[in-house]
Amino acid sequence: MDTKYSPARSLLRHPAYVRFLYVRVVATIALQIQVVAVGWQMYELTNSPFQLGLIGLVQFVPAVSFFVFTGHVADHYDRRLVTFSGEVVEAAAVGVLALANFSGWLSSGLLLTMAFVVGAGRAFEQPSLQSVLPNIVPSELLPRAIAGSTSASQSAIVAGPALGGLLVAISPTLVFSVCALLWLSAGVVMLGIAMERIVAKRAPIDFKSLFSGFTFLTRQKVVLGAVLLDLFAVVLGNPTALLPIFARDIFSTGPLGFGILRAAPAAGAIATALLLARWPVYGRVGPIMFATVTIYGIGTILLALTTSFGLAMAALVLIGASDTISVVIRQTMVQLRTPDAMRGRVFAVNSMVTITSNQLGVFRAGTAAAVFGTIPSVLIGGLSTIAVVLISTKIFRELLVADRYNDQGP
Repeated sequence: MDTKYSPARSLLRHPAYVRFLYVRVVATIALQIQVVAVGWQMYELTNSPFQLGLIGLVQFVPAVSFFVFTGHVADHYDRRLVTFSGEVVEAAAVGVLALANFSGWLSSGLLLTMAFVVGAGRAFEQPSLQSVLPNIVPSELLPRAIAGSTSASQSAIVAGPALGGLLVAISPTLVFSVCALLWLSAGVVMLGIAMERIVAKRAPIDFKSLFSGFTFLTRQKVVLGAVLLDLFAVVLGNPTALLPIFARDIFSTGPLGFGILRAAPAAGAIATALLLARWPVYGRVGPIMFATVTIYGIGTILLALTTSFGLAMAALVLIGASDTISVVIRQTMVQLRTPDAMRGRVFAVNSMVTITSNQLGVFRAGTAAAVFGTIPSVLIGGLSTIAVVLISTKIFRELLVADRYNDQGP
């Protein structure tokens, strides 16, 4: 027997890990369908790039407003129940949109309101869900488990946008109904996951406890550098908010073409994640992360410069592939360097950064497109990402020279 393959097989034979994968995949598909449906509906209603950007802004607000509470909740309550509750909130929000579509009273204001509600649900869901994995698999298998989980999630990101584009073309009511059912099923399965974890004593909430996750990260210079590098690169370089404009106005491909463009980054991501699950990154993690963020910026520049739908897809594949490597490195660092009793609060900060970077990136892209135009906005984003990498080599030297995930550096 080839023992090199046994770790992956043992993970897939672990019922709790398989259930966890189901939750991640189904919840991610629901999120991607919701993103496609809300973005397309908003652009159809308003024809405004700025309104597309506002979707990101309203989801940014709850992520920032609640992150200190969501981490405390994840560390002091059953993470399965917290995840379930967040997914029920998300299901209720898209259920309202399904009813609005069916009744004919959908508006841009309602889309923004429900986007806020989904953002609030995710603010509580993500720290608890991301904190569960070390309670399911042993630490020596964690890099493979994270890569496998990322691969499964990216598979969903491939399927979700294409499915969302198809469902939008069939019926806006149907697309939001499917979203609601997917989130509900993920929440129910989450409740059945067996975990090896003792819930921490519910200590009184105080200022020190609420911000302890942030304090912990500031002392972990390598992890802080990885988190902030990702934050600024995505805020300044994320082009996905403008894909409805590429699909409808530049390439004239309609909602299905929009779904295909949205799926292209995930196609690159899943191929990369599968490779990482087989050959995890164990050394030179800092230099590799800087290289992949640079490639992310290059892919964004190529997207701005191409006039071909096929080449645009290739650029988006490159963006997704490079982003996945940096995400796996960052997530593994956080998991391995954080005590379980603090993992919820640390991941609340990490989730806040991840969610807000994406949502602020959406707002930045939409606002820049409204001012400068779509193509200049994407080009500026790619060039800004390269600039962030160059500046970060000076500011985050500890990350640049980091070799192993859990080396105890400064």
